Amino acid sequence: MTDTVPPFLNVAHSLSGKRWQARPHDERLAWGLAQGRGLPEIVGRVLAARGVTEDACDGFLNPTLKALLPDPSRFKDMDKAAERIARAVMEGEPVAVFGDYDVDGATSSALLRRFFRAVGADLRIYVPDRLKEGYGPNGPALLRLKAEGVRLVVTVDCGVSAFAALEAASDAGLDVVVLDHHAAEPRLPPAIALVNPNRLDEDGAYRTLCAAGVTFLAVVAVNRALRNAGFYAGRNEPNLMEWLDLVALGTVCDVVPLTGLNRALVAQGLKVMARRSNPGLSALADIAGVKEKPDAYHAGFVLGPRVNAGGRVGASDLGARLLSTDDPMEAMDLAQKLEAHNAERRTVEQGVLEDALARLEEHAEELAELVFVAGEGWHPGVIGIVASRLKERYSRPACVIALEQAADGTVIGKASGRSVRGVDLGAAVIAARQEGLLLAGGGHRMAAGFTVAGDRMAALQEFLTSRVAEQVAAAPLVPTLELDGALAVGAANAALVERLNQLGPFGTGNAEPRFAVTDARVVRADVVGANHVRCILQGNDGARLKAIAFRALDSEMGKALLMGRGSPFHIAGVLRIDRWNGAEGVQLLIDDAAPSQSV
Repeated sequence: MTDTVPPFLNVAHSLSGKRWQARPHDERLAWGLAQGRGLPEIVGRVLAARGVTEDACDGFLNPTLKALLPDPSRFKDMDKAAERIARAVMEGEPVAVFGDYDVDGATSSALLRRFFRAVGADLRIYVPDRLKEGYGPNGPALLRLKAEGVRLVVTVDCGVSAFAALEAASDAGLDVVVLDHHAAEPRLPPAIALVNPNRLDEDGAYRTLCAAGVTFLAVVAVNRALRNAGFYAGRNEPNLMEWLDLVALGTVCDVVPLTGLNRALVAQGLKVMARRSNPGLSALADIAGVKEKPDAYHAGFVLGPRVNAGGRVGASDLGARLLSTDDPMEAMDLAQKLEAHNAERRTVEQGVLEDALARLEEHAEELAELVFVAGEGWHPGVIGIVASRLKERYSRPACVIALEQAADGTVIGKASGRSVRGVDLGAAVIAARQEGLLLAGGGHRMAAGFTVAGDRMAALQEFLTSRVAEQVAAAPLVPTLELDGALAVGAANAALVERLNQLGPFGTGNAEPRFAVTDARVVRADVVGANHVRCILQGNDGARLKAIAFRALDSEMGKALLMGRGSPFHIAGVLRIDRWNGAEGVQLLIDDAAPSQSV
């Protein structure tokens, strides 16, 4: 299909090896949206390219929970889950939340703890040690909680694939409620209730919810159950909306589509985040130097990685503790620890990435539809980020496996995978587990994780590669960069960026608008930080624009920009407001570039 459509601006092979293509849109709809609402034509084009119709436009520009939040009872087992949790609250039963160690798990755990605290109950947070316990519920941990008096465990962002652990809990008489969103199988593990929009007996209307979204709906359901039981007689009912900042953070960081309900949760949650009512988030923002009103970028690339850092380097519960504390002093202490862990994580990540790239380059001619690379001594906490980097570099799904030797001398691999559009990696991993190739594994379309015995690695690689190849055959993977249009340097101004920002929050399913700034001459270029390339661009009209290409120093694009002073380029990227020393301008975050005479 892409071969029959001329590349955008004739860029068939950019400096990063991509084919540029215009994001498809209905031209008449674009003009109608722009003229009907007094918007620049290019903004109408961006809306049309995201499937926004005339009827849906106002709701898209102003997404509300009143219009989009469903009745929680529509989900299988939700009423059972709400009744059991409400009973635990009313009877004062000891309850624990068993969360995953990523941002989605931390925000879900913190949300549940804040709700319990608001209704005068206590909730213990248990987050497994990533290195010692791995992902999800495990039998020994659940039985230990039971022995310590816990009567009910609520799993968040995990549990749908924990057959052995939940069977052990059931046999021991421990009640478990599962709140998850990962891909489910026809058979479900034993639980009092298992709420998951990706159960096969759900209609799929809310399959893109993350765990924080599912947990928020569960809190709505539990709150209603308590109200119906008369629990709030003489008590103040909690304001559930004040925790939407946690839901927004979890939703953005789990990279689920920001459409429909997810879009409303994030849009409203960012407003709550801006009020800085959560001491943990406020402390983290201060340490990270976030001074402006937070948006999805800050959530996903500034706050999220820091919340994640503890789980990646062996302090799994720090994120959930930070997000659930009301003590500003404790919040600052935890935020400082996470900042230090994040610095450590970056160092470890870079080492693993360099080692993985070296291994892949040795066999570059054998690179298949799936990037599959393993190494001993790699930290399991950073392999997900490394998989994302490899996916970006090679434009194909990537699985990164950290190998370690078990006590009995056998080799075990713990892996994380990231996928590209058009390839359901989670389904492939689940199929591999059903084939007996994995010790454990699961995930969703864009991300997956698994544990594999060393002697099954070759068979697993062959199986996953075959599964990915089948999907690729139906829609070949061509490295492409979709663009919303072309701009002259002078047109990339603050007024346009402010208009475009009204279309946020941006993320998966609502991509941040990306443009090609055409015929831009590099009048200055230098290196900033460790390996970022900073430029000043000038257009034919004399207008100038600041630009930066992150992690580009060693790339062909970075080298070309540094050496290309005076040469004209088409430069693709996203536009951001740039505030510095009280002044406000615009900066282009560079994704790609091509000489302007590209053919």
